[in-house]
Amino acid sequence: MTGNGDKKGRGFALAGIGAGAGAVLLSLTSMNLGAAFAKTLFPLVGAYGIAALRIDLAAILLLLFRRPWRRPIPRDVRWHLLAYGATLGLMNLTIYQAFARIPLGIAMAIEVTGPLAIVLFGSRRPRDFLWLGAAVAGLLLLLPLRADAPLDPLGVAFAAAAAACWALYILTGKRLSGALGGDAVAWGMLVAAILVMPVGLAHAGAALFSPWVLLIGIAIALLSSALPYSLEMEAMRRLSAPVFGLMLSSAPAIGALAGFIVLGERLTGMQWIAIACIVAASGGSALTAGHKPAIEDAPQ
Repeated sequence: MTGNGDKKGRGFALAGIGAGAGAVLLSLTSMNLGAAFAKTLFPLVGAYGIAALRIDLAAILLLLFRRPWRRPIPRDVRWHLLAYGATLGLMNLTIYQAFARIPLGIAMAIEVTGPLAIVLFGSRRPRDFLWLGAAVAGLLLLLPLRADAPLDPLGVAFAAAAAACWALYILTGKRLSGALGGDAVAWGMLVAAILVMPVGLAHAGAALFSPWVLLIGIAIALLSSALPYSLEMEAMRRLSAPVFGLMLSSAPAIGALAGFIVLGERLTGMQWIAIACIVAASGGSALTAGHKPAIEDAPQ
């Protein structure tokens, strides 16, 4: 009986991990398609405008869907919730500024180093230095260090800022996922919306409220924020922070594919090599991970 119970327990655990992994992949696909479509609106309302529109519409949709006010927010997580929301807002503002200056796939390759850093800096295994070296090599190939470098230095800087925000998003979201579940996304998005809307209005003005922009904005909000953040919050409940970060290794490839299909963005051979190095760093670390910690073991 005990053996059967253990097998069932392991089966449920594996099913939970599989569901979490599937949620992350669906989230990345949705987010990158939304970002590609959002970039088509930059000439109308600018990167700050579309980032604010995306967050505000996503907040409205999530509040209506989740109705998080039905249960109180525990006092001990309120400051974490404010930090989570501020991180969401800043992450969106910075990555959209990067999208406006460099291709989607490259911006995502730089941004994904934030989650990767959680994995590599939390490890003490000598072999992880190989993956750290691959990530650094990829970044060096992307950084505009040469006079003939094709990338906008400011776009790279914004992508690096988004990487730091993404790492903070994982850590703050991990703390909230246990206390609030999916409601954390709705409350966090509301905090982000309050913070970024003044920025969007200052840069785009009344153009944000034109019917065409609002219609496209709703679709972008669903694809880029409401759906992926909800999926990621569910994934955080099933995966540890390091494993969750490792699953994000496919983000640059998905971003490059979305950029090519929707926007016609073409990368150079060197840029593809750089993206491959960063993806290999995350994927290689996942393949050689000896211990898959439970979600309770993840960094808080």
